[in-house]
Amino acid sequence: MEDKSKEERRVQIEDAAYRMLEEKGYAGASMQAIARAAKASNETLYNWYGDKKGLMAALIARNTDTVRAALADSPDKPALDQLAHLGPILLGMVLGPRAVALNRAAAADPSGDLGRVLAAGGRDTVGPMIQGIIAQSPLQGDATRLTQLYLTLLLGDLQIRRATGAMETPTPAFCEARAAEALEILKRLAV
Repeated sequence: MEDKSKEERRVQIEDAAYRMLEEKGYAGASMQAIARAAKASNETLYNWYGDKKGLMAALIARNTDTVRAALADSPDKPALDQLAHLGPILLGMVLGPRAVALNRAAAADPSGDLGRVLAAGGRDTVGPMIQGIIAQSPLQGDATRLTQLYLTLLLGDLQIRRATGAMETPTPAFCEARAAEALEILKRLAV
């Protein structure tokens, strides 16, 4: 299969997986149901993703790629400028419909499987990226603790509010303002 057509197919499968998560939750989103919704064969899904956890990990990795791309946009900028660039993008991704679908499905999964995959591919992957930026910044203090503080300031309880439906999808302006405020507070606390 040609690379372009394979990528289009992958997008169709991942779109179908999100639809199934939203409609049926993690337990009800079987590989067979996803394949049917994507008009793909079960064989394709299993060959490409291995199993349902592999497919979910691919969805999460696609979200994490948003962060990687944002960091690639500003590699030569000073560390705090990189963080200023990354913050609104990270916030928009984490509070966007796809991340919310994954969070809702993980919260409803009694096995905890999806939650573990989400943590590993999400915060456990993005956190070290942010920690690397903070370690290169002029901020004073332990980079691990400053990363935790930054993520707390940036995200707060917004993921929970989005996952429970208590908050609508935020606007880009909201994400920009929230990220700028989080960074400004971090700078004041870490001097």
